[in-house]
Amino acid sequence: MEKINTILVDDELNSLQSLEQKLQECCPDIHVIAALQRPEEAIEFIKKHPPELLFLDIEMPRMSGFKMLEQIHDYSFDIIFTTAYNHYAVDAIRISAFDYLVKPIAVKDLQNAVSRFMSNQKIHTSKKVDILKQRLSNGKSQDDKIGVASNEEIEFLQIKDIIRVESLSNYSKIFLVGGSSLLVSKSLKDFDEILTAYGFFRLHNSHLINMNHIKKYIKADGGQVVMQNGDIIDVSRRKKDDFFMLLKDRI
Repeated sequence: MEKINTILVDDELNSLQSLEQKLQECCPDIHVIAALQRPEEAIEFIKKHPPELLFLDIEMPRMSGFKMLEQIHDYSFDIIFTTAYNHYAVDAIRISAFDYLVKPIAVKDLQNAVSRFMSNQKIHTSKKVDILKQRLSNGKSQDDKIGVASNEEIEFLQIKDIIRVESLSNYSKIFLVGGSSLLVSKSLKDFDEILTAYGFFRLHNSHLINMNHIKKYIKADGGQVVMQNGDIIDVSRRKKDDFFMLLKDRI
C-alpha cells in the first residue's frame, strides 16, 4: 500500500517537529513530504506538490490557516486542522465535517484522525471549505449546511431539513424532511454540541429534535412530542422543565 503524501503547516517549530515525529513513529501510512512554518511558502509548495492530506494550524500570526486556504483553489486533498485551544472556530470546523486536533496532540487522537481520513474515500474538500467560510462569516441560521460522514461518503445537509437525530450506540440516525434517513458514524453528543445553537433540543438521552419541526405536544403519560413526520418522542423527566421554557418562547 502506498503511503499518504502529507504536508504539515505550523508557525511554531516545536509543534511542527513534535507532530512530524509522532506521525513518523505512530502512523506508518503517512509520508511527510514537507513540514513548513511560513504560510506563504506552504501555499506555493502545495500548488506545486499537492498532498493527499494537510495538517494545518489555525492560529498563525502572519496568516491564519483559514486565510491561507483562501489562496488555494485546487482542493484535491483533505485537511486536519490543529489548534492550541477550543475556540469559536472549532464549531465551524465540525459543522463543515473537517477533523481537528487540539495541541498538545495526543498520539491516540492523532492515530484516530488518520484512521478516519483513510476510511473516508470521498473527500469533498472544496464543498467543506465553502461551508467553513459560510459559517465563519455569517451568524447561525437553519439555512446553513452541515457535513456528515456516512460509511461511503460525506453528505451535505441543510440544517432546516433535519427533523431529528436518534442515537444508535456509536452511530446516529438522521431523519430528514421528505421521509429519508441517514446513518452516520458520529455520536448524538457530537450533534447535540453542534446543533443546539441552531434551535435543536436534547429531549431524551437518545433523541435530539429540531424545535422547528414540532407538530404538537401531548401532556399525558409523562409528556410526548409529535414531530411533523409523525414520529412520537418521549420527553425525559429530567428535560421537561427546560423543554417547557423553550416552548413558552414559541407560543
